[in-house]
Amino acid sequence: GQRGPAGGAPMAENPMRQIRVAKLILNISVGEAGDRTTKAAKVLEQLTGQVPVFGRARYTVRSFSIRRGEKISCKVTVRGDKAMQLIEAGLKVKEFELLRRNFSDTGCFGFGIEEHIDLGIKYDPSTGIYGMDFFVVLERPGCRVARRKRAQGRVGSKHRVTKEDAMKWFQTTFEGVIAEKSQAELY
Repeated sequence: GQRGPAGGAPMAENPMRQIRVAKLILNISVGEAGDRTTKAAKVLEQLTGQVPVFGRARYTVRSFSIRRGEKISCKVTVRGDKAMQLIEAGLKVKEFELLRRNFSDTGCFGFGIEEHIDLGIKYDPSTGIYGMDFFVVLERPGCRVARRKRAQGRVGSKHRVTKEDAMKWFQTTFEGVIAEKSQAELY
């Protein structure tokens, strides 16, 4: 592989080069205000043990019957081991298979599930069924330099996570499969 500076150890063995999950964002976009959004928030809270935040409508759309400023979705950001467990649960529903287009150029990836009960939550008729989006942000150690308040720097191009890196990480970590086309498109 690529050798480190001054012909040292190979780049891959450097602990600062290892890719890790920065965060996982779970989002349920209900598309309407009121009871369903509150129930969706309960589902996320049940799943993560954290209090979700609500997303608001940016402008009024008559055909969707939403008004500007109404709460129409809820999301929650999970980090650490909890994030890994949830990613694994979500990928199990997808049978550890993603598409090439699930991965972004910045080394993040996302996928959706149709029914939250697939994650192992018991079905409750009063709540109903919700689909949700999973979005996983990957990074290497040292990305704090770009986010901190004082002495801010930039993450160099060699240290950023690329699409290929993310796909390789997914295949090695979860023994996942990356398909070119989804099953639905093949028929």
